[in-house]
Amino acid sequence: MKCVIQRVSEARVRVEGNVVGAIGPGLLLLLCIERGDAAERVRHWARRIPVLRVFNDEQGKMNRSLLDVGGAELVISQFTLTANLHEKGRRPSFVRAEEPGRARELIDLFIRETRAMGVEVASGIFGAMMQVELVNDGPVTFIVDDAVTRDGT
Repeated sequence: MKCVIQRVSEARVRVEGNVVGAIGPGLLLLLCIERGDAAERVRHWARRIPVLRVFNDEQGKMNRSLLDVGGAELVISQFTLTANLHEKGRRPSFVRAEEPGRARELIDLFIRETRAMGVEVASGIFGAMMQVELVNDGPVTFIVDDAVTRDGT
């Protein structure tokens, strides 16, 4: 699993010109499911991200979590995070991306697990061409690469 997490003051996603998901202050997640990702790891990150202390306290230090500030998540499926740009040629390879049906199941699981923690979650439409708008707050951006976490590097 890979995920780009951006702290935002607001974010929205449009499909065919219509807003299908929007949040105020919170986190925008570009979420990528890779071949072999397990439901257990997806659940782990769904539960971990809302408690990460990435929001400022009164002294301006990152000591507050999404749950602490009452923020929301906007989850966007993003298979292109699997792109291998090191191969010959100029076209990215996406062979590490999970099969769409399984990827959709795991993204839906991620959303359900996050909602079960009491977090408001909006999302895009899996497989659709989406336009994502955001106001990055900070800017503050983090990258989760679960493959790195799994093998300890």
